[in-house]
Amino acid sequence: VNDTGCEPDGSGSNPAIADATVAAIVAAGGKAVANYGDVSTLEGGEGTIKTALESYGRIDGLANCAGIRRDTPIWQMTEEDWDAVVSVMLKGAFNMSRHAADHFRKQESGSFVHMTSTSGLVGAMGQANYSAAKAGLVGLTKALAKELGRHDVTVNAVAPGMTRTEMVSSHPK
Repeated sequence: VNDTGCEPDGSGSNPAIADATVAAIVAAGGKAVANYGDVSTLEGGEGTIKTALESYGRIDGLANCAGIRRDTPIWQMTEEDWDAVVSVMLKGAFNMSRHAADHFRKQESGSFVHMTSTSGLVGAMGQANYSAAKAGLVGLTKALAKELGRHDVTVNAVAPGMTRTEMVSSHPK
């Protein structure tokens, strides 16, 4: 479990959710460890992969699903709003994938799942930054599949519509 940004307003991490997820996995008989990091930095991605390797000795899958929102019409969107969303959702997926890909390649196995969105396929009003980041994940997914497929690494994207999550619960109706 990597806690990177799931406050209702999309502004930061929520350790309580990460800890509850770890507790549920352990209660069900599994193994889990929480890692609190910033996926928007290359070092944050490396730290998360390092924690997984130290805890379990290998990595079999990576789900890139960190997300934040800074919704506003493009003519009101600040550079900071744009950068924050793209840094967490697209650059964050790169940062995590960059470090996991080499392990998967050497293992000759592994699986990526990128959580994109229908917004990345058709756009969404007031979400130019979000839509662009999610569309970028589609391109990243396709490129990684071509690079890593010959190493028996699968790379997929899932593009759900609006899903009830804590971040979405604050979305205007």
